[in-house]
Amino acid sequence: MRFSLHDRQIINLAIPAIVSNITVPLLGLVDLAIVGHIGNETLIGAIAIGSMIFNVIYWVFGFLRMGTSGLTAQALGRGDALAIRSLLAQSLMIGFSIALVFIVFQIPIRWIAITVMHPSADIIPHVCSYFNICIYGAPAMLCLYGISGWFIGMQDTRSPMVVSISQNVINILASFVLVFGFGMKIEGVAYGTLIAQWCGLVLALCLLKGKRGFLQSESVHSFDYSLMSFMSFLKVNRDIFLRTLFLVAVFLFFTSAGARQGDMVLSVNTLLMTFFTLFSYFMDGFAFAGEALCGKTFGANDRGAFHAICRRLFGWGCVMVIVFTLAYAVGGLSFLHLLTDQQKVITAAQVYFPWVLVIPTMGMAAFVYDGIFIGITATRGMLITCALASVVFFLLYILLFPTMGNHALWLALVTYLALRGIFQHLYIRKMVSL
Repeated sequence: MRFSLHDRQIINLAIPAIVSNITVPLLGLVDLAIVGHIGNETLIGAIAIGSMIFNVIYWVFGFLRMGTSGLTAQALGRGDALAIRSLLAQSLMIGFSIALVFIVFQIPIRWIAITVMHPSADIIPHVCSYFNICIYGAPAMLCLYGISGWFIGMQDTRSPMVVSISQNVINILASFVLVFGFGMKIEGVAYGTLIAQWCGLVLALCLLKGKRGFLQSESVHSFDYSLMSFMSFLKVNRDIFLRTLFLVAVFLFFTSAGARQGDMVLSVNTLLMTFFTLFSYFMDGFAFAGEALCGKTFGANDRGAFHAICRRLFGWGCVMVIVFTLAYAVGGLSFLHLLTDQQKVITAAQVYFPWVLVIPTMGMAAFVYDGIFIGITATRGMLITCALASVVFFLLYILLFPTMGNHALWLALVTYLALRGIFQHLYIRKMVSL
């Protein structure tokens, strides 16, 4: 594959995004590691449940990042400074408003979350303590989503990377000081996370000063307050929100279906999903590059550059498929031994390991097309294709589980990933010739 200008653009955007993605789970791992040294299984379970609650909440509202990035990239391609400023203001306004709703209704939200997660009676008080503190980080996190999406749309993935790394460093330092210096327990971990979230927002706002040329205007019309502009932004985010609900439903069901088959199957599925997660961190980096570059060229109506970038994105996707498939085939079982020393779990996991080897091939197109679809804000297409693939996922599992057991769950998952890419390809061909 000859290295072109478009390849350099993709790599310059993808690498910082990959680094950011890899640092995201460190926030939860740091909390878990600290609690693991100060408490028993009750505190460890509480931090796991508390982190999962907020992970699901923030995952569902990830549309604030995706919707903002695509629209901003298109505005940049058109040279529309008014739209660029307005999109940042709109994403911050919506994110902060949603966060305020969470804070106002935190008691019923906490009750619903605990009811759904159904932790033991010993864990619930600690989960409540963690939730009651971390809920006040919602404004920072949801506003950060909007700012991160705006940065990506502005062809800047380095700023979100700086914010993500800084959050992790602050979280580690604050949690260690509060827990080991001031003798706090799960409350210290929660406050450390809260401090890191707000520091991340402050840093992101400071980094926005580097874009003052786009954010400042001598005109009295600094922002577009029209209802049409605001409704267009909401429509894009609505479609992504509904699409994310289908996505969350599939992966939560995958976990719960494994749990219903027993602790061993749950452990095996959790370990093997680590391979998918690792692959997704890298592919999301290229998806972010697709959001920025496809959005910009689509907005500028530069069809030649748009088509070229799409082809190069799939070229890099194929490279990632080859690299990860070979890596998993050669070192996958060794990696399992790093994740656990329980030989029974490793032996059970080997039965399902072939599914891991097909994940890169089956899932690559869905990641690349997600970036392209977000860049051109084909959000209705994202919703329709994800919904159709989700329906097939559930139908396959229901039909095949009686005869295939846990293999049916993995077959349904890889089919879901493949169909998302296929459906997206068919949908996008009606919009632009690729």
